[in-house]
Amino acid sequence: MPAVKTAISLDEDLFLQVCKMAENLCISRSRLFTLAISDYLRRQESEFLLKELNETYGDEPDREQTALSEAMHKKNRQMIEGEW
Repeated sequence: MPAVKTAISLDEDLFLQVCKMAENLCISRSRLFTLAISDYLRRQESEFLLKELNETYGDEPDREQTALSEAMHKKNRQMIEGEW
């Protein structure tokens, strides 16, 4: 995919940190910005998916899950009581 140039404004302190980090990593500032924004977008996508999953499945068990859990506990108690 062809590269697209863009201009952004940064606080001077942040710009100096970017320059230092790029130098330490032996990459260009452009490459550092590309890596940083790619990482940020990937994390945002993960957070979005997690939010969607949490909304879909919720934190509280539904009636079926509660009934199954209770049945499993009852069966477990019966098995343990038989061993003692």
